[in-house]
Amino acid sequence: MKKEKIIVTGGAGYIGAHTAVELLQSDYEVVIVDNLVNSSKSVLSGIAEITGKQPAFEELDLTHAGKTNPFFHKHRDAKAVIHFAALKAVGESTRLPILYYKNNIGSLLNVMEAMKEEQIPHFIFSSSATVYGQPESLPVTELAPVQPASSPYGSTKQMAEVIIRDTVKTGNQPASAISLRYFNPIGAHPSALIGELPSGVPNNLMPFITQTAAGVRKELKVFGRDYQTSDGTAIRDYIHVTDLARAHVIALERLLKGKNQAAYEVFNLGTGKGFSVLEVIHSFEKSTGVKLNYSFTDRRRGDVESLYASTELANKELGWKAECTLDEMTLSAWNWEKKLRNLQ
Repeated sequence: MKKEKIIVTGGAGYIGAHTAVELLQSDYEVVIVDNLVNSSKSVLSGIAEITGKQPAFEELDLTHAGKTNPFFHKHRDAKAVIHFAALKAVGESTRLPILYYKNNIGSLLNVMEAMKEEQIPHFIFSSSATVYGQPESLPVTELAPVQPASSPYGSTKQMAEVIIRDTVKTGNQPASAISLRYFNPIGAHPSALIGELPSGVPNNLMPFITQTAAGVRKELKVFGRDYQTSDGTAIRDYIHVTDLARAHVIALERLLKGKNQAAYEVFNLGTGKGFSVLEVIHSFEKSTGVKLNYSFTDRRRGDVESLYASTELANKELGWKAECTLDEMTLSAWNWEKKLRNLQ
């Protein structure tokens, strides 16, 4: 028997698609809404092939209230919204800040207003470790003071969390919400039927690595080799996208079953381990047997030096823990790239 209807905004995107798979496999009814600006409708066939179920889909720009409201009215029987829809490139946001504020904050406001109008009770937000800026100490916990964001993208995530917290406080809908602060999602579904599919030049490390290995890119540029780290390259907490997607279903069930400890909660999602850019490159070469062509360039504006999570709260409260190793993450990303490019 089907469980509750869940609206997944940005569900044709990288993390949204993997979460849609986990939801469908847990027997939820899934409605995906996406404007396809940074995703492809082709992902829906991958989701269907993995799960044996076809999610409902509507192509829609959530920054347009006049289109958002009728969509939510049609799906007013939904019990929750998982909100992924956002632009997400740190570097691009420093060049196009107004676009990021209009898109990321505008769509959030429209979604939350529609949820209030249609009395949809639960909300899960796709947040980011960028809300921490460069933290004073590591690993960073959910109680760490929020530092000034290092990019407009990070600022939109900080602002969004404040908007959600203040909205939930009013006692109107949504009545409860969880912000999941992702660290660095990489990898692809083990089936290699869905994975990261950036449009144009990738902004994230892993697809640039796999595209370089596949010959799509001539060379991987490593941003900065003069950080105060063991090898001079920036350190991040990389988490497999399927581990991340699984956490969304657990968080959803926490809200649906009323197990949340407060109306608004925040959880870090990472492995709790930091890996440098060079360590990720070496893991890729080791797990795949493919040598990468890479060189070093200047630091990228908006990047912090080192950031990795304390995941104790998610481990304890959600009963969730990341399971995949770095080598498993890099190999799964390569298997997806090979399938995408029809490589042997």
